[in-house]
Amino acid sequence: MSRESRMLAGVLLIVLPTVMFGGISLLKFLTSNEPGYVDNPLRQDLFRAGHAHAGVYLVLSLVMLRYVDEAILSPFWKWLARLGAPIAAILIPAAFFLSVVSPQAREPNGLINLAYIGAVFLASAVLTLGVGLVRAARASRTQIEESAT
Repeated sequence: MSRESRMLAGVLLIVLPTVMFGGISLLKFLTSNEPGYVDNPLRQDLFRAGHAHAGVYLVLSLVMLRYVDEAILSPFWKWLARLGAPIAAILIPAAFFLSVVSPQAREPNGLINLAYIGAVFLASAVLTLGVGLVRAARASRTQIEESAT
């Protein structure tokens, strides 16, 4: 694993407890009948979605880091493959949380559009890494075939 991937993995593991803290906060909102949360289904749904997406995308980011250095990609594309999922792990939950920051919110505000930007980063990272890994697999197969002849 490259130094860049190890460093990012370390940062992601350090950040992961913030997602755990978010889960505890949501549990507290539910168990204490927090006004503005329990009486607002939209906030409940978007807060839960934000929390879930943050955790899933952080774990996906860690898994993807194990493969980035094996992919055949230029430095820019490796950067995208390495950072796209963590960027999505910030933008998509931020869209969910910040779009209903007011306890009286009945519809998401314009910050919900951050989710689309995050989705573009995530899709780009996953697609880039997939292509890079397919290229690496083809290159290793070609090497094996050439050494066999």
